[in-house]
Amino acid sequence: MPETPVIDIHCHAAGVGAGGSGCFVSPRMRRSWKYRFYLRAFGVTDTELEREGDDIILRRLAGGLAASRRVQAAVVLALDGIVGPDGALDRERTEAYIPNDFLAEECRRYNNLLFGASVNPSRHDALERLDKEAADGAVLMKWLPSIQFIDPADRRHIPFYRRLRELGLPLLVHTGEEESFTWARNELGDPERLRLPLEEGVTVIAAHCASNGRNDGEPNFARFLRLAPLYPNLYADISALTQANRLGHLPLVLRHGELHGRLLYGTDMPLLTTGITSPWFQLFRLPFSEVRRITAVKNPWDRDVELKLALGMPEVLLGNAARLLGGRM
Repeated sequence: MPETPVIDIHCHAAGVGAGGSGCFVSPRMRRSWKYRFYLRAFGVTDTELEREGDDIILRRLAGGLAASRRVQAAVVLALDGIVGPDGALDRERTEAYIPNDFLAEECRRYNNLLFGASVNPSRHDALERLDKEAADGAVLMKWLPSIQFIDPADRRHIPFYRRLRELGLPLLVHTGEEESFTWARNELGDPERLRLPLEEGVTVIAAHCASNGRNDGEPNFARFLRLAPLYPNLYADISALTQANRLGHLPLVLRHGELHGRLLYGTDMPLLTTGITSPWFQLFRLPFSEVRRITAVKNPWDRDVELKLALGMPEVLLGNAARLLGGRM
């Protein structure tokens, strides 16, 4: 890798349990059109997954990154589920689950995949799991509160936050509305709920810059902006900000030059491989010739970098994730 590699800090995996991975997708989610959409995005079919195992997705992610000229590595994210009153996984209410053990093992196979762990802090053994994932090479912790039913403002999570701080593990938290599943508790994506981990000294990364949705009648992005000057340990990733449902959000975020040192490059892969991130949606912002040039770039990571640069992303921002993760890579 270069001295300061470009790291995609927000890349998803998936699985249905094929090959003994331990992953699962709920029957409700598998009946949804979204499930078929995600399969196409990953470039796999149910038949391929059952025949070759869930690890085919990691193999293809690693191959796509190896072919990229611009991006050297990606943090691939596990996904813990909903936890019941007994402190154990509630499989009945969990729509998708990607276990840490499976993902950590797969990421070790490739020099361009970094392990992003996910532990619901309401598990009865959350602290033990957190220590284990750190020992297994996790470079950060990922939460999707609106799907995992995690309230970041719950003071019962303080011991978890203090251990994250001691371990030096950043917490990547989805902020804003969640539209990828069949339901969501979007009030849990309110950036204001991040005050507690920030006050406990955790390095918090607000995924998607809280770029959509509202809470208490106020845009989530405005609520994120209010926190940024108060907490130097608050970062954000710019994944998904060129999608059709977020047009204009990347230039809006980039207007805030004071944030540039804390903005991290991310893609929300595999959504780069779908039409919702087409450069053609940017015709009202970019010249036709520029859109055509970017569209012709075959590798999805390279195309995403070119598009974001054309929309005003400073080149120096590409190295921010590597600088933040430091020796954990």
